[in-house]
Amino acid sequence: MHSQQISRRGFLNAAGFLTAGVVGSVYADEGLPKVNRPRATDGDERIEPAWDDKLQITVGPGKADLVGASDRVIQAAVDYVKRLGGGTVRILPGKYTLRNSIYLPPNLRLLGSGPETVITKNASETIAIADDSDWYDQEITLAEIGNLKVGDGVTLQTKNPHNGSTDVIKRSLIAKSGKRFKLSDGLRKNLWLSGKPTCSSIFPLFTSERTSDVTIENLTLDGNGKNNANLNGNYGGCIFLQDCNRYTIRNVETRNYNGDGISFQICHDVLVENCHSYDNSNLGVHPGSGSQRPLIRNCVLERNDQGLFWCWGVKFGLAEGNRMIDNRSYGTSIGHNDTDNVMRNNEVTGSGKVGILFRDDNRGRDFWANRNLVENNRIINTGGADGIAIDIQGQTTDVRLAGNEIHETRQPMNRIGIRIGDKAGDIELAGNKIEGFSTAVEDHRATA
Repeated sequence: MHSQQISRRGFLNAAGFLTAGVVGSVYADEGLPKVNRPRATDGDERIEPAWDDKLQITVGPGKADLVGASDRVIQAAVDYVKRLGGGTVRILPGKYTLRNSIYLPPNLRLLGSGPETVITKNASETIAIADDSDWYDQEITLAEIGNLKVGDGVTLQTKNPHNGSTDVIKRSLIAKSGKRFKLSDGLRKNLWLSGKPTCSSIFPLFTSERTSDVTIENLTLDGNGKNNANLNGNYGGCIFLQDCNRYTIRNVETRNYNGDGISFQICHDVLVENCHSYDNSNLGVHPGSGSQRPLIRNCVLERNDQGLFWCWGVKFGLAEGNRMIDNRSYGTSIGHNDTDNVMRNNEVTGSGKVGILFRDDNRGRDFWANRNLVENNRIINTGGADGIAIDIQGQTTDVRLAGNEIHETRQPMNRIGIRIGDKAGDIELAGNKIEGFSTAVEDHRATA
């Protein structure tokens, strides 16, 4: 069995920012004088006085600055603080039912009132599109109106006429005449009848694109999944972010979404902390598409299809102190070019297939989840009769598994503690405690 050492110094240097427990870049003062009496100065976004009172607006179904329980009233509050350069929108106790996403601007704190603030969405419906629309059009014609209204958020889906893939377009309905609706933006893709296009009233509850410095905390997002069609996590979730930086998601429940709980794509320095993401049909937390330095800490990811899904070039991230419980397929999955990440002090229990999966991706020369550290985790009772606690597939290399407690408390059957595929490279096993399996370590690599 191979057990070659990874350069510990090199790995920790690559992931050194994690030891500081901070997200984001740190400004180097380079010997500049300390700012003792800061003043508000036009254009200075880094140094601010410690103001006694900052801009805040409340939203609620009763006594509040803005009264109501819909997406329109929350969006009005968010847009108000945006106009004034940022601030806090406090969502008071109540149930809020959305017909469209809440679009988050930069420099926003969205603060709920704990479990008493519940944000959900209406039941979805899917209606066939009844006429061709070209990529330059800004309207669609539906076979019927159904319950759709002007202002609703919708997702348009069609089979791409050129390559057979599914095109997904998210828009809002902003005008109507008969069965024709004007969209909030041009299509930029073809909605031809040959592709059997549809319009569905599905959308992320909270979403943003190309914004930064946002905090979401102390509230519950319920996707009403039983009454909604699925929206893939590359497009939706209770929270969906695209090309965003420096987001904090703290003390938030994301549940019952027919898709992902929390998904962020090409987003950097995202902190997900003390959150509970559960009973979602797809993924609990989904850092994806080249996201750098995600920090997922002290969360419970429970009864999703997969708990934590590292996806496609996610680097220098840390998952620490989380509990992945009873996820139907995988507790944690990591794959395509997800490198230089650390998973430590997590508990992974009751995964339906594999506790921690290193996926195979043979589409390129170096597409595997290399240079990752998995240490001091507890992995308990994984899979059925053929369950695997940690499965390392493909040409994955330079992975260190150290100090993990890997337990099977049921009958051993054919279960495996750690399985290493025949094409895997350098995998270091150090100080792992493996108990209760028919096979502790199954290494398919040829011996040197």
